[in-house]
Amino acid sequence: MTEKTVVITGANKSIGFETARQMGLRGYRIWLGSRDNDRGASAVASLQAEGIDARLLVVDITDNDSVLAAAERIMKEDGKLDILINNAGISGAQPIAPGSQSISDIKSVYETNVFGTIRMTQAFLPLLKATSEAKIIMVSSGLGSLSWVSDLTHPYARVEAMGYTSSKTALNAVTVAFAKELAEYGISVNAVDPGYTATDFNGHTGDRSVSQAAEGIVWLASLNAPEATGKFYFDRQQAPW
Repeated sequence: MTEKTVVITGANKSIGFETARQMGLRGYRIWLGSRDNDRGASAVASLQAEGIDARLLVVDITDNDSVLAAAERIMKEDGKLDILINNAGISGAQPIAPGSQSISDIKSVYETNVFGTIRMTQAFLPLLKATSEAKIIMVSSGLGSLSWVSDLTHPYARVEAMGYTSSKTALNAVTVAFAKELAEYGISVNAVDPGYTATDFNGHTGDRSVSQAAEGIVWLASLNAPEATGKFYFDRQQAPW
């Protein structure tokens, strides 16, 4: 059993929950991040029923006070954090043509997918620096790959969701920025695409299960290669930015 600790945002359901379950079964202590107390508590209870060391972390990544309070709690109880998995995200309006998507909707997507993730990462840096070989994982999307979405023969090029897709492109850039800063501390920072997964985002039309999606995240979290940082992965292979 490992004594490593993991924070997973947006983990009360779907890919985040399955990631928590798979990592918990590997012996990690799970801090299950959820905006909603009741839903989070129910998710934690499900994990604990499987013998997983899971704790509820009520956190709204769009709220600075909430994020700081979450970091302070873990500092008091564990004093460090080994892995931060920034999974929380929203889809925004889709399908919708770029010329029709409202600025307010795009801002809402960015507030969670980009600014919220930056907020979480910055607040938890002291905890990550308090251990060795810490990891930050950004749950991105292949829709954020400019290489894929600009290729008119690629399925992702047909998706109309400018707010969401561009937010994931921005998240990939954020990944590289943090990777460069934190390399001297031995903290790896990578992005991962869980693939087109059947979730609430797409009305459960995705062709991958949440179990398959989580496997790629768990693999990256378990990767014993500190030099692997500032990269984007899909199905255990490096993907194009």
